[in-house]
Amino acid sequence: MTLYIDPPTWPGHGRMWSHLVSDVSYEELHAFAASIGCPPKAFDGDHYDLPEFRYADAVAAGAVEVGSKELVRRLTAAGLRRPKRRPSA
Repeated sequence: MTLYIDPPTWPGHGRMWSHLVSDVSYEELHAFAASIGCPPKAFDGDHYDLPEFRYADAVAAGAVEVGSKELVRRLTAAGLRRPKRRPSA
């Protein structure tokens, strides 16, 4: 069981955000997110968007800090990556 989190460097809605992922299953990801008080609506297809103030909670609960590129690499290697669909031109 490993959960990964990238640094809160993604701006949006007046704050900075991190991404939380699992390399095992979505079930593991949902359970971990719930355990740190993350609402289900924060799930975005293959990850949770965590506001900066929840970053330390996730790390304290066992999430491993990695860079954004490493996070995507691990998610893809686990077969859990769900890229967002882009609108057709």
